[in-house]
Amino acid sequence: MAEQCIAIDAMGGEGGPSVTVHAALDALEANPSLSVILVGNAAQIDSELNSAGNQLEGLAQRFTVEASESVFLDTQKPAAILRSGRSSSLFRALELHQQGSVSAVVSAGNTGALLLASRHLLKSIPGIELPAIVASLPVGGRSTLLLDVGANLQCTPQQLEQFAIMGNELARSSCAQPPRVALLNVGAEEHKGTDYIQLAAALLESNPHIAFAGFVEANQAFMGLADVIVCDGFAGNVMIKASAGAANAVIRELEAVAADGNPSMQNQFAKVAQAMSPQKFNGASILGLRGNVIKSHGNANRVGFAEAVAKAHAEQLDGIPDRIFKALAASR
Repeated sequence: MAEQCIAIDAMGGEGGPSVTVHAALDALEANPSLSVILVGNAAQIDSELNSAGNQLEGLAQRFTVEASESVFLDTQKPAAILRSGRSSSLFRALELHQQGSVSAVVSAGNTGALLLASRHLLKSIPGIELPAIVASLPVGGRSTLLLDVGANLQCTPQQLEQFAIMGNELARSSCAQPPRVALLNVGAEEHKGTDYIQLAAALLESNPHIAFAGFVEANQAFMGLADVIVCDGFAGNVMIKASAGAANAVIRELEAVAADGNPSMQNQFAKVAQAMSPQKFNGASILGLRGNVIKSHGNANRVGFAEAVAKAHAEQLDGIPDRIFKALAASR
């Protein structure tokens, strides 16, 4: 395994190389031990590198370009990645991980295709039925992990327990205490929720390796009541997109008010807006794979995509897949 080298799907996302290449350079500046392979259209990538100017000084030995023949579009059906998408930048980046040339992959491309290709090439950790996408919610200067946020629209109680185990291991990297794990529910009372939520709660309560904190409602997710919140992909996807929309709406209101305020007020509002920006929390881990894959939001800007690269760097250093495997074994 090429330690601390990340393959970047340079063609994914709305901005493509105009975002991904410059974000990768920012990530290299911030992490001196990191190296990257930029995968995609070589001419477009080289054009963006040439426009970077002085930023390339000192970084030239820490990145390479891997040419790919095509781009897998968001408009394409995910299943096509295994038939006609093998020459795409998305698939090639994952192949580099499979072959041991890199220790992680970051892509802002087609989510469904990334999931399918990841499972096909990297395989799932033994004991994990379904991989889960985990996102970060900003809570008082830190983050709460939410999973699943879109990989699996329906889940069994056993799969939700597996999500909890995976989220628990990821959260341990940043928690001083054992992470508090909760289930997203329509109410915090013990009797609330569907049968499968109740069964999942029983599994978590009986798992001695999980600090189960009970149920949390969607409006409590940002109150710091849990370090990990577990749900099916339908509820999680709706919640993460609604919260990002709400954050952006508040930021727009703050910017409008600050425009008419005094400089001191403008500075304070700017700090709040920056802290709330979804771009600062960009990068959703796909947990449950025998590798490290980070899905960036398709509309991520330079700051947001660099955050996703930094997240991939941290997770491969923490050895998250191996830790999940050991945690599953301990829970059996």
